[in-house]
Parts: sequence; C-alpha cells; structure tokens
Amino acid sequence: MADVVVKQLQVGGGGGIVIDDDWPGYSLDLFSYPAHYSGDLDCVVVPHGVIMDRTERLARNIMDDLGDHDIVVLCVLKGGYQFCVDLVDKIKALSRNSNRTLPMRVHFIRLKSYLNDQSTEDLHIVGAEDLSFLAGKNVLIVEAIVGTGKTMKALLKHVESFSPKLIKVAGLLVKRVPHNSTCLPDYVGFEIPDRFVVGYALDYNEYFRDLNHICVISESGKTKYKI
Repeated sequence: MADVVVKQLQVGGGGGIVIDDDWPGYSLDLFSYPAHYSGDLDCVVVPHGVIMDRTERLARNIMDDLGDHDIVVLCVLKGGYQFCVDLVDKIKALSRNSNRTLPMRVHFIRLKSYLNDQSTEDLHIVGAEDLSFLAGKNVLIVEAIVGTGKTMKALLKHVESFSPKLIKVAGLLVKRVPHNSTCLPDYVGFEIPDRFVVGYALDYNEYFRDLNHICVISESGKTKYKI
C-alpha cells in the first residue's frame, strides 16, 4: 500500500494535514467497523485514532489563540456533533491541566443542504433564528466538513449580523472541490480529495453516523441508501 502523503496545509492559524488525490486509503480489513455496512464502503480515509490525535492538536491551537477568553461554541449539526464533543473535551482537559483556561458555552444549530451525495442550493439553518446573545462575544463555529464553502459563507454572514466580537471556525475536513469559495476554516484537521466520505457522525441519508472512522462510501452503498 502506498504511503499516505502528509504535508501541512497553510490555512489560517491551524494548518492541516493534506491527503493527496492518489491516496488509495486504508484497507477495510485493517479495522473494525459495523458488519451491517459490509459492502457499503470502499476504504478508510482517516482512522478514528488519527482523528482523535489531530483533534487534540487543534484544541491546543485554539487554546493558544483564545485561552483566557470566554467563547461561545456553535456546533453545526448533525455531522459536526462528534467532532464538537471531542474537541470541547480536549479543550476542557487542557484547561484542567494548565495555567490558562477557556470558559465555553455550547449552542447547537443545524444546516441542511444535501440530497443523497449532491449539495443543493436550498440551505436551511435551524436553531439560528435568534443569535442575539452572540453580540460582543468570541464565537467558535465547529463544522465537520467544508466543501465549496458556500454553506459556511452563508452561515458566517448570518452569524456576523448579530455583531459578535470575534468569529473563528474549526473544520475537521476541508474537501478539495472545483470552485471552492476560499471560505476556509481557521483550524483545519485534514484536507481530503473530492470523494463522498461518511463516518464519525458524517452521514449519507442518515446512515453511517455510527461508524467511527472516516470512510469513502462505495457506489453500491450509495444505491442501497439512496432516497
């Protein structure tokens, strides 16, 4: 198996790990995953342990930048909930074991713009109708994946309308797609090829959220769970 190409992605202050287009991924045989998804996946792109290690590094970067300032965490559901939970846990652990602290409040919003494996122009923001409590606050938006950046750009515009003091974005994944709007997170976990990935709370029509690793869905998997 070819070695994964890892290099730093110079985005904002967080950097990132770049997984090249020709990276074939890890064989599914090397990992445990739910048997009910047998045949529905092509490969493992990012194993769960690597996700956790990278999340800890992002937590340290956030603590370095925002430590000793109160922040409001905006968790973007549903796909971002697992990343947000783990990131907040890592930040809390750092706060317990250092001289710096990062008081946090967490608020949940939901974005929906996908039908099957295609992004649509119809963006719904749920739970963000009134974010007036963000006025003058430091805000950290936590999102699982950023593709074209259009959804994130729309969310940022909406959040900015409530006059927060500062907005930072943590994105676990940035997907290399045509026509990227360059609306990239300040803290990036991984830059990945333009393939539809599932797992670690990322779904395909509500399936695969119970998968720990980030994997590429197979064509048969898309057909099986298509609506």
